[in-house]
Amino acid sequence: MKRQLVRGTTMLLLFVALAFVTAAASANAQSRRSSADVPFDFVAGNKTLPAGHYNIADSTLAGEVVKISARQKDASVFAMTVRLSSKAANDQGKLVFHRYGNRYFLAEIWTGGDREGQKLMKSREEKSIENELAIISSKIELPKRSYERVEIALGRN
Repeated sequence: MKRQLVRGTTMLLLFVALAFVTAAASANAQSRRSSADVPFDFVAGNKTLPAGHYNIADSTLAGEVVKISARQKDASVFAMTVRLSSKAANDQGKLVFHRYGNRYFLAEIWTGGDREGQKLMKSREEKSIENELAIISSKIELPKRSYERVEIALGRN
């Protein structure tokens, strides 16, 4: 009987602790939501997404995965990220894209009023383009950074 009482109390405490952790994770994920109008098709993760209005939200507590989703159900992707830091806080949030010719790749997400951003892992396609450009630049003289940096302002949800 005593053993069952201890087991029941332990289960109740675990359940309450799990509820608090879930609530904290949900509150944190909700605080890191933003949106942007992207006027061109772009690659995020390994998926090409069409131009349109996108919502960006952390999918994990630590922010190592973000969900980028459009109003269309099929235009969304989960992307792996790593943390970035800047010396000064950004006044305005922004999405940073790398442009190679007419191909755009989402590279960074910066939230307004924050010193930390998120860098997306490069897609196979972007790595392939970089490798091709490295081969070409070894034969002819090209600038070291062979992409153009394109920034789009983020809004809060």
